[in-house]
Amino acid sequence: MALSTRLASSLRPALAALHRAAPGQCRGLSTPQAAEPSLDLGGIFPPLATPFSPAQEVDYAQLEGNLRRYASVPFRGLVALGSNGEYPYLASRERVEVVSCVRRALPRDRLLLAGSGCESTQATIELTVSMAEAGADVALVVTPCYYRRAMTTAALIHHYTEVGDASPIPVVLYSVPANTGLDLPMEAVITLAQHPNIIGIKDSGGDITRMGLMVHKTRQEDFQVLAGSAGFLLASYAVGASGGVCALANVLGEPLCQLDQLCRTGRWQEARELQHRLIEPNTAVTRRFGVPGLKKAMEWFGYYGGPCRAPLAPLSPAQVEELRSSFSANGWL
Repeated sequence: MALSTRLASSLRPALAALHRAAPGQCRGLSTPQAAEPSLDLGGIFPPLATPFSPAQEVDYAQLEGNLRRYASVPFRGLVALGSNGEYPYLASRERVEVVSCVRRALPRDRLLLAGSGCESTQATIELTVSMAEAGADVALVVTPCYYRRAMTTAALIHHYTEVGDASPIPVVLYSVPANTGLDLPMEAVITLAQHPNIIGIKDSGGDITRMGLMVHKTRQEDFQVLAGSAGFLLASYAVGASGGVCALANVLGEPLCQLDQLCRTGRWQEARELQHRLIEPNTAVTRRFGVPGLKKAMEWFGYYGGPCRAPLAPLSPAQVEELRSSFSANGWL
């Protein structure tokens, strides 16, 4: 670990300089910043599902097939090993191999965010360094939560500061209370936004007031807020979010990119109508049926979904029909 940390510390200044030199894109509706972001996260990112074979082994050929199809969608980039990638169910070796596979298939002008959050700070640093070596542009670091009561604001600030210091690539915070039972405290977000290697947060909680306050309180920093779900994407843009990491983008990538552009160009009536049609399908593949629902829906739109890893169970026939209705009732099937 000490070697990895020293390596990361030595590489970080050089890599950060390269990121600062990269040309930025228009931040659209985000609150104006004191300076252009060092690495622009504006746009839509699908958090990739991890394909498994019937024997529940990672199916890299099917992953590459999905990636070929996603290449024609104007995403800002992709997220590997998020919650929808069944990240907790992958071995460390598999996590690195998945990121390497995605990086090989992904055009260089698109960003690759990779989940590297673990329960301990040490393990998170080690995996973050591995993700950088595998080709990730940004580390997406979920809040540690097993010892939830001990995860105070001070503890979380210390954790993320250590990770940010050691990481050879920029870090994006990841708050997903539906899975962790823990909202990253606002005070921690504001403090961590001042770290030169922490460039944003993916917030999946859906509290628009909180997201707007994050944008407002970090407006002088090189820090961007990403909506963590398609169900509140329009509202997030309205309060200054830069982009979205949305499970539904695995299925309806083109419409979500269209919504992104409608918001950025101020076509709010059209954006609102499109957002309304996305709410039910999004709820179905997130809160209602989760990853099994997302993978089933992917199959209807020409992608490989396949099985989940146990103990995640497939949908029942009745659940499949409910899922299909969420899409067909809104004109997507």
